[in-house]
Amino acid sequence: MRPFLEAKFIVSAEKLSQCPDFQLSEYPLLGRSNVGKSSFINALANNKKLAKTSNTPGKTRLINFFNFSDKFIIADLPGYGYAKVSKEAQNRWQKYLEEYLLNRKQIKSLIQLVDGRHEIQKNDFQMREWVEAYNLPVFTIVTKIDYVPKPKIQSVLKKVEKEFGVEVYPFSAIDNRYNEKILEKLLG
Repeated sequence: MRPFLEAKFIVSAEKLSQCPDFQLSEYPLLGRSNVGKSSFINALANNKKLAKTSNTPGKTRLINFFNFSDKFIIADLPGYGYAKVSKEAQNRWQKYLEEYLLNRKQIKSLIQLVDGRHEIQKNDFQMREWVEAYNLPVFTIVTKIDYVPKPKIQSVLKKVEKEFGVEVYPFSAIDNRYNEKILEKLLG
């Protein structure tokens, strides 16, 4: 039976110095724009309106913190790979996000989301290389698994697992049956 976790938005921060001070385990979400980070948060919270979702990539511009029943924090980061902003703004984001990811003491593990409907993208590999270069803990969630034909789901998961060499969890914003294992991992 899935544990009930009440989730709430805490605050948005542009950089590390603005992040809230708490002692809960924190899980930043890494993923391309439009991979389903907000939908992931909403499904885990069982609240479709908690994190703002959009069909337009690049809407998240800040680090958005969500508290799940004082058990853990999910940090929604700006997506990589698409944003209609200046190079200067993109470089500033990159600097602030690197500072946050490398220096935030509360981070227990990063969560990289990849879209199960497509091959792993070049920028997904680049992000994974960066994470591994700094030896940061990470696990992978394959999103939009409900769009993958049922006979192909296991092969998609195995391919991502082989490419990244880490534990992989399927996820669907529509079908909640995948969420229990993810919640167990986050609560563990």
